[in-house]
Amino acid sequence: MALDPVESAIVKNTALFAVLDDPTCAALLDQAFVSDYAESELLFNKGDAADRFFVVLAGRVHLFALTENGDQTIIEVIAKGESFAEAAIFARGDYPLNAEVISGTRLLNIPAKPFLRRVASQKGLAAQMLGSLARWERRLINEIADLKNRSPVQRLGLFLIALAPPGQTNRLELHLPLAKGNLASRIGVTPESFSRALKRLEKSGVSCRGQRFIIEDVEALRQFCGAD
Repeated sequence: MALDPVESAIVKNTALFAVLDDPTCAALLDQAFVSDYAESELLFNKGDAADRFFVVLAGRVHLFALTENGDQTIIEVIAKGESFAEAAIFARGDYPLNAEVISGTRLLNIPAKPFLRRVASQKGLAAQMLGSLARWERRLINEIADLKNRSPVQRLGLFLIALAPPGQTNRLELHLPLAKGNLASRIGVTPESFSRALKRLEKSGVSCRGQRFIIEDVEALRQFCGAD
C-alpha cells in the first residue's frame, strides 16, 4: 500500500481509526491496497460475502437497493474521507446493499480477515474502535435531529454545501450525484416541498438545470442555512 500524506490523513481521520495511534493504524492496514476506477462500475452486490471494507480517498460511491422492477434507489452517497461496509465485516458477514463506484474514484480496500485478526490480537482494541464508532453514530443522530429542525430549503441547501470542496466559498458548479426524488427522500421532504425549496433557493443564488446546480456564493448559502 502506498498512500501519500494527504491520503494517510484521510484514513486516519475516519471514525474507525481516529482514536488509534500511528503504529496501530499501520499494523491494521498492512494488508490494505488501493483501487482506482476510471469508469463507473459495480463494486459489490447485496448478499456478497463481506470480505473487506473501504475508505473513499477520492470520488464517491453510491450504496443502493433494487426495487422489484429492477430500478435503483440510492440509499447513501459515500464521499471522500468516509468509510463504509465496516458493519458488514464486524457483524453481518455479507453486504446489505449494492455499491457502485463513480468514475474517478479511488478506494482504500481493507481485507476483513487480517484486519479482524489484528484487532483480536490486541487487548482492548476492539472496544476502543467500537467506542469510536458509537460516538460517531451519536454525532450522526444529533446531526439528523438538527436537520429535522430546519426548513426544507435549509435542508436542501445544507446537502448542496456538503458537496462543495473544502474551503470553497465563492461560485461553484456541481452535478447532483443522485436523482432529485431520492434527494427529497434523503432530506426528509415530499417532492412538492422539494420543488418549493428549489424555487426558494433561487433567491439565495442557486440555480438548477437538470442535475447541474450552480451556487453563486457558497459562503452566503452557508450563512442562510445556519451552517457551522
